[in-house]
Amino acid sequence: MPETIVVLTPNWLGDAVMVLPALAAVRRHHPADTLVVAARPSTAALFRMVPEVDRVLPLDGPSRRADAEALAQIGAGVALLFPNSFGSAWTVRRAGIPERWGFASDFRRPLLTKAVRKPRGRLHQSAYYLGLVSALGMTPTGEQARIVVSEQARRGAAQVLARHGVGDGAVLVGMAPGAAYGGAKQWPPERFGRVARLLHERHGIVSVVVGSRADRATGDQIVPGPHIVDLIGQTDLPLLAGVMSCARTFVSNDSGAMHMAAAVGLPVTALFGATDERATAPLDPASPSAPPHEILTCDVFCRPCMLRECPIDHRCMKRIEPERVCAAVERQLGVRPPGGDL
Repeated sequence: MPETIVVLTPNWLGDAVMVLPALAAVRRHHPADTLVVAARPSTAALFRMVPEVDRVLPLDGPSRRADAEALAQIGAGVALLFPNSFGSAWTVRRAGIPERWGFASDFRRPLLTKAVRKPRGRLHQSAYYLGLVSALGMTPTGEQARIVVSEQARRGAAQVLARHGVGDGAVLVGMAPGAAYGGAKQWPPERFGRVARLLHERHGIVSVVVGSRADRATGDQIVPGPHIVDLIGQTDLPLLAGVMSCARTFVSNDSGAMHMAAAVGLPVTALFGATDERATAPLDPASPSAPPHEILTCDVFCRPCMLRECPIDHRCMKRIEPERVCAAVERQLGVRPPGGDL
């Protein structure tokens, strides 16, 4: 008899995208069940663009008790916990959900009915989440991170771009200069502007800069011009996905926007400094015909340090030159740099 499975998802946008292959594996193994995703408001809209999800429950209560009461109303028989926290297990236990599955972490084993040992060794974060569902008998078979952009979001993006003078035939490159984790993850913002200027001078390309309101100060360091459309702080997640769907490729620090662009289907030029690309590189685009991602790093002794702020000279990022980034974008677009080969 079909039942309801509620899935608690990670809170950060990037992790929410990296959990999508595991969520697809759950869907494939439970095709007749109702799959409900319980997510924080910051990521809830993402899961409304995921075809495997039947319903999204935003957990925006003032307390865990309020969250437990909201979860209790679903009538779920199973709760699958991707967060490792004690609080998430306590919440679903308080909600009265009889089956509670997750990793045995944060002293929460007594609260789980199926407690899975955490994988050992270095794994990509997506593989870590897949390890949970695999241990629960839901063997993955090549599931991918995929979000579907609605026609409404595409039309909204086209209207926003048109108001900035961008026509239908323009070649667009998306850029995300921010990073919520901290300044150590950020390539110097003015260099995004340099790449945008090079792409425009060489190929007439328009760059669309995106980010949250918290990225406004970062965006202000990029010199404006007719070759840049600044949408920082002006898009919710559906509109952001629509804007991404209008672009041909995407340039980003290691951020949630980077992962979201890959899930939309874009090839990404990803700049990694403080963080480890082996753990959080963008997942492959769903389309086999899409160009591969370009992962750019600088070989310095101190990376990946995983620090929020660099205590020295930020050499891991500052030694990545704009011309190198521009060349990566040109390879993805299949355009020839002036006087050079692809």
